Amino acid sequence: MYRYYTKGVCTKSIVMDIEENILKEVLFEGGCSGNALGIKHLVEGKDIDEIIENLEDIPCKDRGTSCPDQLAKALRIYKEYAYNK
Repeated sequence: MYRYYTKGVCTKSIVMDIEENILKEVLFEGGCSGNALGIKHLVEGKDIDEIIENLEDIPCKDRGTSCPDQLAKALRIYKEYAYNK
């Protein structure tokens, strides 16, 4: 499991289980439960590169980021860490 502490959104953190570049499970802690559940159902079982491409730079209001964007950032950081060990 990998936890990412978000910045600039209502969700406090995102917990992920990733195996072989596939996002197996994701949990948004805090924030809008309906949106978090919707994102969860759309991304679980998908390749993390596809998720990053689809969700990166999605804004929420004037925050400059969003929960989907924070998930993309978390996955990008995970990739950098996991593959550059």
